[in-house]
Amino acid sequence: METMNHNATNHHSDGDASVRPFRIAVPQSALDDLYERLDRTRWPDELPGANGNYGIALAHVKELAAYWRTTYDWRKQEERLNKYPQFTTTIDGANVHFFHVRSPEPDAMPVMLCHGWPGSVAEFLHVIEPLVNPRAYGGNPEDAFHLVIPSMPGYGFSGPTRAPGWNVERISRAWVELMRRLGYEKYGVQGGDFGSVISLHMGQFDPDHIVGVHLNFLPMAPFGDPNDLSAEDQARIAKLEAYLANPAGHTVIQSTRPQTLAFALSDSPVGQLAWIAEKFLEWTDPASAIEIDHLLTNVMFYWITGTAASSSRLYYESSQIRGKKKACPAPMGIAVFAHDLFLPVRRLAEQQYDIVQWTEYERGGHFAAMEVPELFVEDLRRFFRRFR
Repeated sequence: METMNHNATNHHSDGDASVRPFRIAVPQSALDDLYERLDRTRWPDELPGANGNYGIALAHVKELAAYWRTTYDWRKQEERLNKYPQFTTTIDGANVHFFHVRSPEPDAMPVMLCHGWPGSVAEFLHVIEPLVNPRAYGGNPEDAFHLVIPSMPGYGFSGPTRAPGWNVERISRAWVELMRRLGYEKYGVQGGDFGSVISLHMGQFDPDHIVGVHLNFLPMAPFGDPNDLSAEDQARIAKLEAYLANPAGHTVIQSTRPQTLAFALSDSPVGQLAWIAEKFLEWTDPASAIEIDHLLTNVMFYWITGTAASSSRLYYESSQIRGKKKACPAPMGIAVFAHDLFLPVRRLAEQQYDIVQWTEYERGGHFAAMEVPELFVEDLRRFFRRFR
């Protein structure tokens, strides 16, 4: 499914629509500064028997920080990341960093993978090669994808945003422009966390070009008569309502005081580590084995790039959006992983969306591409087959 127009970048709306090759090359001085800060960590106290009731456990963070300082090898991870073609471009005044990995299969389908917070493009490291080159992994070459994996403005190597207003709607429009700029006329979108909201908006903003939207997290407001639902569905709605009524601490803080929080996260690598590692601890399947190196690489995308403030601002900016949201008209595939923050109700979701695939998995949580990459890959392949 070759749908790339190589001349597309000749027509653009931004002053500079060039797509520039990029390679990650963190200065040694930045790594030396990190090590010095880790060595000088001022540890907080902890109540006896706290058991995580007050936040992430001191012993757990100490263990992660010690590994980060003595064992983790950023240069090895940098080399791994640089195996994949990377680029930057300017969209709506913001710098955008992205992976653009073309399949060796000429008829591959273009798909964008959208991360959220506290994720990054590093979330997808385990799934890039199987998706791009299924033939090499025992799969069907007809399932191949060309992948575009952007770092959200204000995240990772896109760097900090320089203007207010970068909410999920603005990012969605930027991603539509990115795919147009790359010349993709028909393409799919996949997202989790904030990436799922962005994917839904993209389906709304670009219905003529998006063939389907695949989500591994479906945020939806409870509505309708719960008495018509099964006990399991009612339990799902109750969990969602409890989450909405008492939002997690990170949501409250980042939606109201992202700048104040950023002073701590920008100055202390252990602070940034704890803020992110807590979510990977709480939002994942306890049976999942996310490698510590993979987790720390994700943390490095925030620490090295100094994007604690700008990444947090996405919560604030998106909370300011007002008005009724339009439904996404694109056909949708939903992958429900049992240990996610909350689980959607199919019967209610089908009243809002054109859902053509719905799969429930007993394993996996919020970071599916990291936790259960084989399930993530197969679900994407199965969903997008119908559009080839």
